[in-house]
Amino acid sequence: MTVSIQEKLDRRYGRGRAGGSRRAWWIGGGIAIAAAIAIIAWFTWSATANQVDADTTGFETIDSHSVTVDFQVTSTQNKPIACALEAQDVEHGVVGWKIVEIPASADQTRLFVETIPTVAEATTGLVSSCWIP
Repeated sequence: MTVSIQEKLDRRYGRGRAGGSRRAWWIGGGIAIAAAIAIIAWFTWSATANQVDADTTGFETIDSHSVTVDFQVTSTQNKPIACALEAQDVEHGVVGWKIVEIPASADQTRLFVETIPTVAEATTGLVSSCWIP
């Protein structure tokens, strides 16, 4: 098989048909974009999968040494939860706190009422944070 002078020059100077390499770039780019979307989806899901949302719905000062806190917790089903509750005075200083451990349940949202012992009269009670231990 003889190679023409034009074909020799095309090979030497990189001219000629480049359709195969262009197609490879498109396929590689598509795979890279699909992988990036999959990674973003995974990080988004994993960040919200173990999230616990707690809202204080009310409080009542019982006496100068205790306050009750009404709160609701929304989280992943069938996982135990722990919550830190606080009682604060008029200057927002912490005068009492309590860690509450909540057993796993099939319900996603649950309501609770807990009493927090205090060292001084509290003017508010609240849920500081909740987490899955």
